[in-house]
Amino acid sequence: MHYFHWIAGTVLALAWFSRIVDAAIGMPSIADVTQPEWNRNPASPAGNPRVSIIVPARNEEKEIAQALTQLLALDYDNYEVIAVNDRSTDRTGEIMEEIQKKSPRLKVIHHETLPPGWLGKTHAMWTATNAATGDWLLFTDADVLFKPDSLRRALTYAEAEKADHVVLFPQMIMKQPGEYMMIAFFQTMFVFGHRPWKVADPKTKDHMGVGAFNLIRRSTYQAIGTYEALRMEVLDDMKLGKVVKNSGFAQRNVFGKDLISIRWANGAMGVVNNLTKNFFAVLSFSWPRTLISAFGLVFLNLMPFLGVWLAHGWARLPYTIALASMFSIYVGMSMRSGVPAYYFLLHPISTALFTYTLFRSMFLTLWNDGIIWRGTRYPLEELRKGMV
Repeated sequence: MHYFHWIAGTVLALAWFSRIVDAAIGMPSIADVTQPEWNRNPASPAGNPRVSIIVPARNEEKEIAQALTQLLALDYDNYEVIAVNDRSTDRTGEIMEEIQKKSPRLKVIHHETLPPGWLGKTHAMWTATNAATGDWLLFTDADVLFKPDSLRRALTYAEAEKADHVVLFPQMIMKQPGEYMMIAFFQTMFVFGHRPWKVADPKTKDHMGVGAFNLIRRSTYQAIGTYEALRMEVLDDMKLGKVVKNSGFAQRNVFGKDLISIRWANGAMGVVNNLTKNFFAVLSFSWPRTLISAFGLVFLNLMPFLGVWLAHGWARLPYTIALASMFSIYVGMSMRSGVPAYYFLLHPISTALFTYTLFRSMFLTLWNDGIIWRGTRYPLEELRKGMV
């Protein structure tokens, strides 16, 4: 057992410490578009390019009015908003129409049916791009809140950096302790697994995509095959980023504080529910990969806490290094996300809930032989065939 702790502890210490060192070196390279250098006059982006903002929505009557109103109040002067009512059964479509009457900048598209071989959201975004007139396309969600200067700053950065795809990280609006706990864990794993500071490096495979703010050149979007190439992708935002990066285009992600914000979930179980449809898809709908990932998740996140108590003497040292490195990530995140670093103490509980979510996602997908998403069932066989 003594040798086990030395081996396990050393592996964990190296894994966590190497990541925190990598993050400490790399994170400062990610631009913050709230800085003064990106706050130029409203027409500052080179050439004043036209932007088409695309908002797919299904049963979003509680959120859509505020989202569209804020998008129509942006301080950039050359853009349009295309809202797609994707088979809503509530007042989403009516609210869109009411707002359209007040603003000629807004276009509304209504979908009554969904053609075979498409997810509702990807079909909605693909349809909107066919009606778009912009040089840039901005894909966002119906519950995202925009500050007036958000688009202008991101576009100024994109043109200055000659980027083809820009992801602006949203600020998470959190109101309950369970949300802080789960989102802190999610962000820790995000930093550990995706290395956002490596996205700009064409030599790496690290890529990025966020549903709240995917800004892409129209020419790039056409070159990667449009959303037709992603029509059955549950993780359409991240897979868009993957296809862009793999195709050799310039990808960037940026911080923006509260330029855009979103209330992602209501409580800890809200996070569990939101991730249930995604987790099995992340693992390519493979149950062996899910089992291996669950073991890895527990070992990586729970074993440092257990090991520091179960080991004796100097064998506790590598576990302590792993915990200190993990805590350092929480400290770093607290400076940007607003999650207090002391939520590190709840990391074991988050680990248990995320492991439960992993198994829940697998079980429900296999049980239903597919995913039920916003009232529509998508067969597992079609989802597997449509993976990028």
